[in-house]
Amino acid sequence: MENRKIVLPENVKKIIETLQTHGYEAYAVGGCVRDSVLGRIPQDWDITTSAMPQETKTLFDKTFDTGIEHGTITVLLDHEGYEVTTYRIDGKYEDNRHPKEVTFTRSLKEDLLRRDFTINAMAYNDADGLVDIFGGMEDLKKGVIRCVGDATARFSEDALRILRGIRFAAQLGFEIDDEARMAMKELAPTLQKISAERIQVELVKTLVSDRPDMLRTAYELGITKQFLPEFDLLMKTEQETPHHMYNVGEHTLHALMRVRPDRILRITMLLHDMGKPEYKTMDETGQAHFKKHAIGSEHIAKEILKRLKFDNETIRTVARLVLYHDYRMPAEAKNVRRAMNKIGEDIFEYYMEVRRADVLAQSTYLRERKLKNLDDIETLYAKIKEAKQCVSLKELAVSGSDLIAIGIKPGKEIGEILNRLLEMVIEDPELNQKEILLKKATI
Repeated sequence: MENRKIVLPENVKKIIETLQTHGYEAYAVGGCVRDSVLGRIPQDWDITTSAMPQETKTLFDKTFDTGIEHGTITVLLDHEGYEVTTYRIDGKYEDNRHPKEVTFTRSLKEDLLRRDFTINAMAYNDADGLVDIFGGMEDLKKGVIRCVGDATARFSEDALRILRGIRFAAQLGFEIDDEARMAMKELAPTLQKISAERIQVELVKTLVSDRPDMLRTAYELGITKQFLPEFDLLMKTEQETPHHMYNVGEHTLHALMRVRPDRILRITMLLHDMGKPEYKTMDETGQAHFKKHAIGSEHIAKEILKRLKFDNETIRTVARLVLYHDYRMPAEAKNVRRAMNKIGEDIFEYYMEVRRADVLAQSTYLRERKLKNLDDIETLYAKIKEAKQCVSLKELAVSGSDLIAIGIKPGKEIGEILNRLLEMVIEDPELNQKEILLKKATI
């Protein structure tokens, strides 16, 4: 790992060298250095410098102030923006998120000291190589998330770092060191002061990582309780049924691991069983039942997504998938066509992935039979698509205007007739011909 050469993009090199030739220090810093060492492609390159913001601005033709009060300006090269930030010391944090004021400094060490984790507190330029004052390389090798300096101080400054720690562990497959864990647990309640939008970003990044089950650690440390108390309830809800071998929360974590890392799918799997605690009943044999829990899950999913400020399109799509996540059918073509109509052609493939992940996170009881059913449904679905069979009104061979043209009065009746014809066509796709349907419309 230590022999991995950090290759700076040409424009980043150009900015650093421009600053250096004018007597300033400059380095690539933070996540881009970490990702380069790990052999990942950095999403963006941040540059830190001893030059004051105004000094930086005079050296480049095109700049704009992105956060000049915090020392950040954006340098534009070849239509690409690069953030250049002056070394700084953060003042007192008042709201568990932002420093009251920042003081610019000429010391790189002072600047690196204010950063969250050792793996994010390394700097690099071609002249000096890697600057690693806090043992970030060692922690990268060990696979450890450790705070720069005192963990309690770091999380007190910015509570969002608690969620960032969970997220980095999930993305990188690292463990969180004991001191950081203890501080996270102690300061978890300060997450209440963080905006829903910020929490949403970190949650989604964790969900779409290789280890969405890091939510288990977040639960154990009292973190989910602050913004997703419904999940804590799942972790305390047992499922006394042969179909399940985990409690609802553990089943949810396993379901997350069983679905591909797509944003909509992972959010759906997180929320699909939220209604179970409320809908749980026990029969006289001591077996649990969760009849109609999908309705409750849909309602809670909408509440959670609104609370975490998700966009309307995500809320609509996830809510529909949650509502139908348990929709089952015998594998017959007409049933599949009806399901496509009911659930929606736009999300039917998602629905199939959700069903499969749900089954794979259950016990092995009847698993082969359940998976065979899903395989057969998928085969039928592919044939229906290939044959372009009608499953909705827009594919019906007749329209409202066709019915009006043969003398049916405009109004409610038109809609009723079209739906009746669609039902017939879903049963038997051969009927989807204009002449046949017009005849049947008048019967």
